[in-house]
Amino acid sequence: MKARKEQTNARRIALLGVVLVVVGACGGGESASPEPSASVTVKAALARAERIEVAKEIELFGAVEAEKTTAVSTRVMAMITAVRVQAGDRVRKGQLLLEIDPQTARGQLSQAAGALAQARAALALAERNYERFQALASAEAASELELDMARMQYEQARGAVEQAEGAVAAASSVAADSRVVAPFPGRVVRKMVEVGDLAAPGRPLLILESDGNRRLALSVPESVMARAELAIGDELAIRIDSRPDLGTVAAPVIEMSPAADPVSHSFEVKVALPFEGIPSGASGRASVETGRRTIVAIPEAAVIHQGGLSLVVVRDADGRAASRVVTLGEALASDRIEVLSGLTGGETLALGLGAVPPPEASLENVEPTGERGS
Repeated sequence: MKARKEQTNARRIALLGVVLVVVGACGGGESASPEPSASVTVKAALARAERIEVAKEIELFGAVEAEKTTAVSTRVMAMITAVRVQAGDRVRKGQLLLEIDPQTARGQLSQAAGALAQARAALALAERNYERFQALASAEAASELELDMARMQYEQARGAVEQAEGAVAAASSVAADSRVVAPFPGRVVRKMVEVGDLAAPGRPLLILESDGNRRLALSVPESVMARAELAIGDELAIRIDSRPDLGTVAAPVIEMSPAADPVSHSFEVKVALPFEGIPSGASGRASVETGRRTIVAIPEAAVIHQGGLSLVVVRDADGRAASRVVTLGEALASDRIEVLSGLTGGETLALGLGAVPPPEASLENVEPTGERGS
C-alpha cells in the first residue's frame, strides 16, 4: 500500500514539471515580433491623368433612303394583264413595267373622238350661218339681234370644239397609261400587284427607287436642334450600323425640314452619304456637337482588367503604389480613354502593368520601352 502511494506522488511531480516547462515556453518573457518583409520595387513608365475639354455630343438615329422613291400607279381602272418586272430588278427610264387591259381606255378615247367630230360639224354649220347673217345685215335684210344670235352660236360651237379636243387629248393620255413605264432609272423595291388584280387611279402598283446617291434621314429632337444650330452644308460624323467596315465619315447636311413634327416634336434632317450600295432602310447614326465638357482622360495602357474590374495603379506622394477601381467611358484619340469615376485628374499612373503590385510597393519611373514592368 505504501509503495503504491509513493508511485502516485512520483507521477504527480513529473506531470507538474511538464506543465511548468510548457508555461515557461509559451508565456514566459515577451513574444518576438515578426521581421518586416523586404520592400518590393515596381518599375514602370508613368503618366498623368489629365483634365481635358472635349466636344459634348449627342447621337442621332435615322434610316438610309434613296434620292428618289416613287409609288408607280396609273389613271386607268382596268385589269392588269402582264407584270414585266420583279422586286430587285434594275430598270432603265421608259422601260415597260406592267400592262393594263386597254379596252376601257380605248373606248373612252373613241367616245371623245366622236364628240370632237360632232363639235366640228356643228362649228362648220354655225360658221356658215354667221356668214349669211353678216351678208344679210350688210344689205339691211337682217336685224342686229339676228346677227348677234348667229355670232353667239358660232362662238359656242368653237368653244365646244376646243372642249372636245381637250377630251380627246385626256383620253389619249389615259390610254397611254395602259402601258406603265419607269419614270427614271432605278430598281424595283416592291411589287404590290399580280396579273388579274384591278388597277385603279391612285393605287400603288410598284415601288421604284433611284440608283446611286443615298441619304441618311435623321430625326432631331427640337431641344437638340436649338442647341446644335444645324444649317445646310454642315458636316456630321455618321456611320452605318450594318457596315462597320466603312468607319465614321463626314457627310454634309443637304435638307432640313423647317417645322417640327407635331407628334414626335422632332425635325427631319437629311445628309448625303459619300458611298453607294447601301440598301434603303438600313439604320445609321450621326454625332452632333451640342457644346463642350471637361473630362478626365488617361492612357489605355494604364488600365488593368482584373477580376471583372477596371483598375489603375496610382503613385502617391511617397512613391508608393496604390490601386483604384475606375469606371471607363468612351475611347478617345491618341490611345486614351475617358474615366467617369475613380480619378479626379492630376494623379500619376503606372503604365503597362499586367497586374496590381503588392500593397505599399515602391513605384519607380522608367522610360517607356514597350515592355511591362515587373
